[in-house]
Amino acid sequence: MRKAAVMNERKPDADPGVAAGSRRTSFESYMRFLAEAPRDGTPVVLETETALSLHFDVLATQSFMSRRDPDRLVLGYTRTMMGFLLLHPSPARISVIGLGGGSLVKYCYRHLPATRVVAVEIDPAVIALRERFRIPPDDVRLQVVCADGAEYVRGREARPEVILVDGFLADGMPLQLGSAGFYAACHARLADDGMLVANFLASDRGMPHYLGAVRAVFGASMSVARAEDSCNYTLFAWKGPPRLPSLQTLLARARALEAVHALKLTPTARRMKRGEAVAADPDAWHALARPRDTL
Repeated sequence: MRKAAVMNERKPDADPGVAAGSRRTSFESYMRFLAEAPRDGTPVVLETETALSLHFDVLATQSFMSRRDPDRLVLGYTRTMMGFLLLHPSPARISVIGLGGGSLVKYCYRHLPATRVVAVEIDPAVIALRERFRIPPDDVRLQVVCADGAEYVRGREARPEVILVDGFLADGMPLQLGSAGFYAACHARLADDGMLVANFLASDRGMPHYLGAVRAVFGASMSVARAEDSCNYTLFAWKGPPRLPSLQTLLARARALEAVHALKLTPTARRMKRGEAVAADPDAWHALARPRDTL
């Protein structure tokens, strides 16, 4: 099994609360990362005084963890993906396709105590990093499975209310996670009122193809929203009525959830509702990467 490379700029006895720059600066860490990171898709952990981040190359961050608050969702797209709470505030089961640094897995495990979380990761080298990223050990509520997510969703042993898809390799999203067959399998695997949530890069030219495949399976029951503070897009697709609840209803739910979750769900609710119109217009799918898009 290949092992992850670690760019460590933190002394073993360093205090997790110490500000960046007290021993080595984040800039020094990053410059070393640029110089020494492998170029073969091997997972790389960049470690500083205040944070850990996971990379497959020098161009993108796959996951980011604050040492001070390891369960906090630092990257904006992960917070937007939690928009599923507006329809499923306390799901019985969540399946996460793509473990990465475990941001979504940790948040759901810590803050949704009635939920069982199964994370599916194809790369053993990524799973081997779970302790470094403070991912709890498996128990009755959490299971990390080494498997191909596209194959996993074809199983029938459990029907989650929510499937979160955030699976990436060094060269982008695997083709099998954007195929019509994959979305059909997700639809079949979901509970009767289930929701699929997927993370897409704005730079991915395959996005119109992915959205067309989703629409062929879920029909009009989908929304495409610009993710918070990022260049990503978040897909929401659900079983049931073709429309989300009214904006007024979504905002009321968001305000109630914000009392117990450190998430900006009010703007997420607005983007989700606006995203219904985008999802319904195939011509708009080709324009999603425009820099001034404000979905």
